[in-house]
Amino acid sequence: MNADTGAERAEAALANYGGRARRALLESLPEGSPGPWLYDLVRRYPSRPSKGVRPTLFLATCEAFGGSAESAMGVAVAIELLHNAFLVHDDIVDGSRQRRGSPTLHEDVGMGLALNAGDALGALAQRQLRLAVDQLSAQVATQVLEEFETMVLRTAEGQATELGWCRDGVDDVGPEDYLDLIMHKTCWYTTIHPLRVGALIGAACRADGLVPDLDAMIRFGFHLGAAFQIRDDILNLTGDDRYGKEIGGDLLEGKRTLMLIHLRETARGRDRELVTAFMSQERTTRSAADAGRIRTMMDRYGSISFAQDYATGVAARASLSFEAAFAPVLSAPNPGADAVRSMITYMHDRLR
Repeated sequence: MNADTGAERAEAALANYGGRARRALLESLPEGSPGPWLYDLVRRYPSRPSKGVRPTLFLATCEAFGGSAESAMGVAVAIELLHNAFLVHDDIVDGSRQRRGSPTLHEDVGMGLALNAGDALGALAQRQLRLAVDQLSAQVATQVLEEFETMVLRTAEGQATELGWCRDGVDDVGPEDYLDLIMHKTCWYTTIHPLRVGALIGAACRADGLVPDLDAMIRFGFHLGAAFQIRDDILNLTGDDRYGKEIGGDLLEGKRTLMLIHLRETARGRDRELVTAFMSQERTTRSAADAGRIRTMMDRYGSISFAQDYATGVAARASLSFEAAFAPVLSAPNPGADAVRSMITYMHDRLR
């Protein structure tokens, strides 16, 4: 598929599915007291421009397997609400200053109110999910709830691993460890969960008894999510104003990205000592100058090029695993499946 065509199709899918989910989310949010201290804050992140990757993957997959995006919109809203709850909490944990081109919530209103708003977003996600699964059969509703619980736990496990690596100065990690980390921290809730739940709900609407291969969805979701995360890590070092987050923030936080892991493995002599010392520092003692030196070394040792090549290989695997995961519904023209396929190009090439 032509890359330009794939990117255009992805943008159209995001505008369609993601835009509809965003409107439904904003309509679902409560109003009233205490507005300035809670419900106005709950609206902050969902009201800012966003990609809508998760609801797009969910709704397109649901349609691809025989369901209706409109009838499944409640689950899409729940997925996106939880995503926004995670963002509020992640920004607090990371000490981030910018989200979607504007100040992070805790920077603007303080830690306490921001943390509480994040909790409320999580509770609203649970409520939307409960209302949505009431429309499903008992068996499918149970499966969807179990998928949701698994996704939340996998995400917490990944977050704990990343935070633990940084807190304890763990530096003996390789690319395989990084991939395992993002499988939990990013892939499960960004790609795997939306794909699996979309296939479950979509197939339940069919009359032919089709059972989707959910293990194949894990493989495809992993490759798709890994391409997304590696690209996001690269953009955190090389992006411009369109990126919407603090450039270089991952370095200051000491996150074990593929670039930092590659640099530690390839640096020699004094450079190796500097990288090891940088990774062992606490966040409060790591300076912008320290991060700048590491960033310069990444260029010198080819760490960013390594990550870009790695992401290209992962995206190629995503294309192959897509065919396996969606094989049961590809025998005839399928706009939903085409929309999901186009996301492979988007995940790898966005803001290049």
